[in-house]
Amino acid sequence: MQPLAERLRPKKIDDYVGQQHIIGAGKALRNAIAQNLLPSIIFWGPPGVGKTSLSLIIANELKRPFHMLSAINSGVKDVREVIDKAGDTNMFNQQKPILFIDEIHRFSKSQQDSLLGAVEKGIVTLIGATTENPSFEVISALLSRCQVYVLENLSKDDLLKIINSALQTDGVLKQKKIELKEYEALLRISGGDARKLLNALELVVNSEIKDELVITNDLVTQVIQQNLAAYDKSGEQHYDIISAFIKSIRGSDPNAAVYYLARMLKGGEDPLFIARRLLILASEDIGNANPNALLLANNCFNAVNVIGMPEARIILSQCVTYLSCSAKSNASYVAIDDALALVDKTGDLPVPLQLRNAPTKLMKELNYGTNYLYAHNFENNFALQEFLPEQISDSLLYNPGNNARENEQRNYLKNLWKEKYGY
Repeated sequence: MQPLAERLRPKKIDDYVGQQHIIGAGKALRNAIAQNLLPSIIFWGPPGVGKTSLSLIIANELKRPFHMLSAINSGVKDVREVIDKAGDTNMFNQQKPILFIDEIHRFSKSQQDSLLGAVEKGIVTLIGATTENPSFEVISALLSRCQVYVLENLSKDDLLKIINSALQTDGVLKQKKIELKEYEALLRISGGDARKLLNALELVVNSEIKDELVITNDLVTQVIQQNLAAYDKSGEQHYDIISAFIKSIRGSDPNAAVYYLARMLKGGEDPLFIARRLLILASEDIGNANPNALLLANNCFNAVNVIGMPEARIILSQCVTYLSCSAKSNASYVAIDDALALVDKTGDLPVPLQLRNAPTKLMKELNYGTNYLYAHNFENNFALQEFLPEQISDSLLYNPGNNARENEQRNYLKNLWKEKYGY
């Protein structure tokens, strides 16, 4: 018997849960499907949000031949076989086939190159699915021929809708008397992943021999802990390991961090994927507490790219242990998110006149740049003046962390700005 997640896979677009920002009424992808004007597509989003299901629905709605490859176990030979088959299909004036490639970010450059001609000539319509930023993982020539759609995490309402649908419509579950008394543990364990959610639900239901079952948070937690291997049988543990890896470095535990690094390398993870994560972490979790962290992470990425495995493991280990042992601060990360939120809230406020550029006579007559104080003309290269728009002049966005380097920054700003940066 098929797993619950497969039995519940939607067949029609109206049965699909989530992603209304791209397939809702009047949205771009929905219109492209309705008009049968489907471009080649890259679906980018976290695991379990419906990338494969949506691709199957599109093929079904358009009545197109559908070919599926997984980048994990397919090579150039497999790609060419599908393209040749698609070319034969086109000779008989059938609908253009869809070639779906799961985890396209795992394809090498040569494998992605092998797709270019078929996509460019219209032999196939490509739909690639990726959990990684396609700007980094998909070659530019292929990316320029595709429309990228970003799929979002499923909301609480989406996940509850999936659970209720399973209990009410699945041929196996609806034969049982199941009461969903509590659902928080199911949602927490799923992490917003519909496949994980249904795997967990199926394990809980199968744990009870009787046809009557009351689902509680305690029952869900107990069953999943006892059946962790079965719950993770489709390989989602990949995402749990990278999460544990990042959190171990953030938590300053080099032992755990290098252990999870080894787990990923043993599992065949792309070393550049790991190096990119370290680059992000160096800014997000260390930042100005140790600016050298970003420099080392960048050098690590470049070195891994040049050296390759197996020697790249040594470079990665050096970077991982260094970042783990570094002082931590997320002040820069918090500052930019707070600044973006402020821009969303206040809109395009006018730049103060004294800060505006004045390249023309008219602009000078309008006092653009007037009263600007050139910092280098003053003691300590600092002149007290307002740089923010008047409406938000009292906003404090950057709050240095509590560590040696950022305490120096805090004291520097206090000495210059007095109460404005009084923290």
